Amino acid sequence: MAVKVSGPAISAATARVLLCLGEMGAEYELVPVDFFTREQKSPHHLARNAFGLVPVLEDGDLLLFESRAIARYVLRKYKSSGPDLVREGSLEESAMVDLWLEVEAQQYEKGILPIFFQIMVVPVLYGGVPEEKLVADGVEKLVKVLDVYEARLSQSKHLAVDFVSLADLSHVPFAHYIMPTPYASLFQSRPHAKAWWDSLASRPACKKVTAALLTSELSLLPLMDDACLHF
Repeated sequence: MAVKVSGPAISAATARVLLCLGEMGAEYELVPVDFFTREQKSPHHLARNAFGLVPVLEDGDLLLFESRAIARYVLRKYKSSGPDLVREGSLEESAMVDLWLEVEAQQYEKGILPIFFQIMVVPVLYGGVPEEKLVADGVEKLVKVLDVYEARLSQSKHLAVDFVSLADLSHVPFAHYIMPTPYASLFQSRPHAKAWWDSLASRPACKKVTAALLTSELSLLPLMDDACLHF
């Protein structure tokens, strides 16, 4: 029986899960959640995730939320049918995957999210003007992170060790949104980070999932991550 994933395909958090399912060649059912009607705050959805956020994964009686936790579950569940993206066969390698996944969540996202929100969400959804200071603060944080990445990627093709892992793939959704903007230069001006991104973006599963991310004005809604799903 295919697992069910509740959330918009254009959400970065949902896309993170769909990307892992795609990498593993797993079947799934995507259940839309309508943010225009605040379905994420409905009793039905709150019964699945009391925080009223997306995505939610249903696998039989099992309910999971938080996209990175779901991603780990997916990669373990389907480990026999796809690449080893969490490296649980090696204690050291799995620790490195966990380390860089934490860096993605605690450092990278804190820089790139405010840039995305201000330059893409504020003008489109709210008809407002981006707050330049918030953008500048995000850029300052992201520059520091990408400098660390550039140094790391000068020694290893990917972040954890010399293989693609969940730690790499988790960066894809927000980076994909930033690439059509002038802030793509933050990646492109760093040759190792650029090569890393290009290799991720060329993966078939990434192409399939990100095809939905910038196809319409709807893709600019603030459905992109738990951090901006409080309206």
